[in-house]
Amino acid sequence: MEDLYSISEVAAAFGLTVPTLRFYEERGLVRHSVRRGRVRYYSREDLARLAYVQLWHDDGMLTLAETGAVADSEKAVDRLALIAGQRDAMLLRIEKLNRAVAVLDHMLGCRTDRALDCPMTGGYIRDRVDAALTGVPYEGDFLPADGPGPDRPGPKRTSTGCPEPGLPGPG
Repeated sequence: MEDLYSISEVAAAFGLTVPTLRFYEERGLVRHSVRRGRVRYYSREDLARLAYVQLWHDDGMLTLAETGAVADSEKAVDRLALIAGQRDAMLLRIEKLNRAVAVLDHMLGCRTDRALDCPMTGGYIRDRVDAALTGVPYEGDFLPADGPGPDRPGPKRTSTGCPEPGLPGPG
């Protein structure tokens, strides 16, 4: 006879709440093998499906709908297409997050008392306002392509491109 595990045992073992496990069932992500009274019981095969779902949802960061589509795909080509789409979207998010970190790093390192006095921030803001007022789409970038560096003329700059505290910026 096959070992069966109650919904509360399964939820605890997999780090879920009972309502979450029920929700997964409602979404068709997992199934229980047996119901005795009001209690659902899961077989080892059911648990394997749950672990597979958690792989895609928790580790692969797929939505529940994407998780269901991948878990239910019967052909590798279908599954791989879904996974490739998620991977591409994730790489784009990583690129955006890396850019956001660079912007925040600049802001953390900027020592001007007023952000608009910063050559980078102030210049960017002025350029954006000018573009908005002329109706021309802004195509610049807050982060310069070549970035600030020690070999570029002008006042000595911090690693963020701002003048060092106490030194004048460009007039």
